[in-house]
Amino acid sequence: METENGTRSPADVDMGDGSSWNRQEWKDVSNVLFRGSPFADSDFNPGQDTAEFMATQAKLLVIGAGGLGCEILKGLALSGFRNITVIDMDHIDVTNLNRQFLFRAKDVGQPKSVVAANFINERFGHLGVRVTPMVGKIQDHGEDFYSQFTLIIAGLDNINARRWINSMLHSMVQRDEEGNIDPSTIKAMLDGGTEGFKGQSRVIVPTVTSCFECSLDSFPPQVNFPMCTIAETPRLPEHCIEYALVVLWEKEFKDKKPDSDSPEDMQWIYQRAAERADQFKIPGVTYSLTLGVVKRIIPAVASTNAFIAASLCSEAVKMCTYSGPALNSYMMYMGHNGVYTHTFEYEKKEGCLVCTSETCVVQRSSDITLEEFIQSLVEDERFRLQRPSIACGNSVVFHQSKHLRQQHEHKLAKTLQELVEEGVIVLNSEMVITDPTLTSQLKIKLAFGN
Repeated sequence: METENGTRSPADVDMGDGSSWNRQEWKDVSNVLFRGSPFADSDFNPGQDTAEFMATQAKLLVIGAGGLGCEILKGLALSGFRNITVIDMDHIDVTNLNRQFLFRAKDVGQPKSVVAANFINERFGHLGVRVTPMVGKIQDHGEDFYSQFTLIIAGLDNINARRWINSMLHSMVQRDEEGNIDPSTIKAMLDGGTEGFKGQSRVIVPTVTSCFECSLDSFPPQVNFPMCTIAETPRLPEHCIEYALVVLWEKEFKDKKPDSDSPEDMQWIYQRAAERADQFKIPGVTYSLTLGVVKRIIPAVASTNAFIAASLCSEAVKMCTYSGPALNSYMMYMGHNGVYTHTFEYEKKEGCLVCTSETCVVQRSSDITLEEFIQSLVEDERFRLQRPSIACGNSVVFHQSKHLRQQHEHKLAKTLQELVEEGVIVLNSEMVITDPTLTSQLKIKLAFGN
């Protein structure tokens, strides 16, 4: 049966596996996919081809199966997407059960991605929905893995992971000999985040919109302590706790990860941190502070997760079907005193580390030590590095890996001027910095000055 404008009725459409599109779960999406609209993109083709693309060809990757990820998976399944992959490295904890509704008490200790995928498959399998779980870090996969997906949707809970996937997707963009971009290598990312009653969703299209790195200044700096500080010159009680967590735990329990919900594990870390604090005469190490440093707790509200996930799923439908204008490019939600949203275009940042290939000039005093220089890079708001390793020309200035660190630790106390005189650093030449937060190299030029 055809409608008045010549498009086919949802009831007439077969999705290729015998199941009708006109299901109760998808009736509202049908109204979008089978009707023309003055608000739709000029490339929108309402009808069977668009519906079939969503259901049988679009392949989506959801990163994170926590509070936001559970909502995203449910929303995508109810929107008509059938081929979904979810990746998460975490396991279910009893504290997750109050808001991560795909999990039950019997699932505690199981991988989040596996349990979430099984739940969605069981609930929506009769509609052809298939969610494939993957357990592990996103950093364990390369370009070949991410290039297979139509769209990436991130429901991550930390900035470093967002920076990494943002950098990866931008590094995948290919150009021909004349510098023209190959559109097939552009993989868009929908990024969502929540904290209490606040949330945000955004659309990131490499080379087209601003990237996540462009907006890094809008986030408060995360508490990350450079290894050289916690290992050599601790000054804060947090440094002692991090040392016990990162260094001493690994020495004592090589094949076991600390469990933040285990009183025994937390007591061990607290006692070792207190001993180190006594050694360096640093007051303030308490058991409650130890829990705060180890867990890095971020408050979560279920309704905020649902709100932001709904926004991301709506954008996924629009970007895969052209049925409406995509978000341009940032939506913020503030729910403390009502339901307030604000949408605006986040502009590209000049000199962005990911969007541009410019070499950044870093001006530092020649009298500071290499240790102070490394820490200044970590604290620099432009970079927000975690554990930077530095090379200059053919020389390795400093390397953070535990296997190579000892070979370069003797340089930490030397000033930059001394390293220049020894030929380790060449002034005004390009220095290459690698860091776990970035998939590509950061290039800087060091210049002396106050």
